[in-house]
Amino acid sequence: MVRKRPNILVTGTPGTGKTTTSSALAEATQLHHINVGDLVKAKNLHDGWDDELDCYIINEDLVCDELEDTMEEGGNIVDYHGCDFFPERWFDLVVVLQTDNTVLYDRLTRRGYSESKLSNNIECEIFQTLLEEAKESYAEDIVLPLKSDSIQDISTNLSTLAEWVRRWQPST
Repeated sequence: MVRKRPNILVTGTPGTGKTTTSSALAEATQLHHINVGDLVKAKNLHDGWDDELDCYIINEDLVCDELEDTMEEGGNIVDYHGCDFFPERWFDLVVVLQTDNTVLYDRLTRRGYSESKLSNNIECEIFQTLLEEAKESYAEDIVLPLKSDSIQDISTNLSTLAEWVRRWQPST
């Protein structure tokens, strides 16, 4: 089945603006925003709670099973801080949002992250863990790193991504 609308994955360290960008892009393009964290909670697609990391232990198989039909239809923006477990065939574009460490630290501090969770996420950003994960999991020509430090960056990214959606053509 050939999709008539593209699927986009928006990934990056927590605090880089994934949900803000995904929501605004969905509104601008009429694509469907899927926040995987919310989906995991709503549909119980987890294996319990991790007290140390203060988050659900996602069951990747359940998430993929839940999303399979939706992704085949196309027209989705998937928002999640991981990317290596999604099938490569699902995405036409993989956006990796990146944020300056000082900006990211301030954002995560405002969210009330514990010191260990803060440190873990800042390290991920310093070492570009999610960019590397995306490049290892998907064809490099569909991986697009974008700076996401400010409202201006988000606005520029939205314009870039909305234009990409407008120009997208299904593969034959």
